[in-house]
Amino acid sequence: MNRSIALSLAATAFVLAACDRPTTVVTPTPAVIPAPTVIAVPGPAGATGATGATGDTAKGETGATGATGATGATGNAGNTGYTGATGATGTTGADGAKGQPGRTGDTVVIVPAPSR
Repeated sequence: MNRSIALSLAATAFVLAACDRPTTVVTPTPAVIPAPTVIAVPGPAGATGATGATGDTAKGETGATGATGATGATGNAGNTGYTGATGATGTTGADGAKGQPGRTGDTVVIVPAPSR
């Protein structure tokens, strides 16, 4: 373990030593006396130039209008489908049997509808 750490540190030192570091060069500036600044003074204004000619105001001709395209033909109407036959009427069910008349003293129990 100790050898691997020492070997790792040595390899790191070699890698960092091989890196290219840019060198900084400082160049001294010589003491130069600046040249005197020349200031230009404008002279008198010159004569005004002649006025230019006015451009032509005529318009070009308008192009011809294109012809209207032809209207397409109307398509054919489709055939009407067949009507189905009417179904037969079902038979009427038989009447239920007549219930018994209530008796005096009987209790009627109404069962509630199931909750949903």
